[in-house]
Amino acid sequence: MKTTALTLATLALCTGAALAAPPSAEQKADFYKTCMERGSEQLCSCKADAAMTLIDSDFMAIVIASMRGRSLDPKYAVAYNDYIVGSTRACGMGM
Repeated sequence: MKTTALTLATLALCTGAALAAPPSAEQKADFYKTCMERGSEQLCSCKADAAMTLIDSDFMAIVIASMRGRSLDPKYAVAYNDYIVGSTRACGMGM
């Protein structure tokens, strides 16, 4: 049991999970405001809620910048696509 716990803790540290901060309430409000420039209340509320559980604070900043038209750095393409799929599923749309 100790070995399993130690392995999981090590994995979390190696992947950055232990260091990642959740998005802030301010980021959620900024996400919602940015989304509402083009989307509906139902969509933006759901996507903002989903983002709080799917991504961390650093990646939330990348998502918001992308929503505002900033080009996405190719190194984030897979993670961004995973976020889009996850938030779409969480909101009961699409896939």
